[in-house]
Amino acid sequence: MATKSKRSAPVVQAKADLIESLNEDLAGELGAIIQYIVYAAKVTGPYRPQLVEFFLAEVPDEQRHAQFLANKIVALGGEPTMQARPVAVAESNREMLVAVLEAEQRAVRDYTQRAEQAEEYGDKGLAVELENIVSDETRHAEETERILRDWPF
Repeated sequence: MATKSKRSAPVVQAKADLIESLNEDLAGELGAIIQYIVYAAKVTGPYRPQLVEFFLAEVPDEQRHAQFLANKIVALGGEPTMQARPVAVAESNREMLVAVLEAEQRAVRDYTQRAEQAEEYGDKGLAVELENIVSDETRHAEETERILRDWPF
């Protein structure tokens, strides 16, 4: 019996670590929702209509990611966080776009690590879903990079 509990201890720890990491990702998604909504309200200038549309179009994706993460955390026996990751304060349209790009690039890195973590834990379905989120976040980052490419300084 002691052998069985010794073997299950690493699995229990891996599950706890996964839940903690997924909660960090959930905080990131909650922060992204806030970021996009606030930035949409703050943009100014001749590109305001396009930037408002760009920012608000991202909210449903981030909301789906947040809901998926919250559901998975509960399914694993955890408690989803209700704390958003802090959002970068940005004053100009360019600063907002740079902050969005940095947040999306971080999300790509985090979800890539999380997919590996899920694979190691043995949850193939979670790993696949996280790879899908990596794809979404990569598209968001690439679109933001394209907007910034010829942005006036």
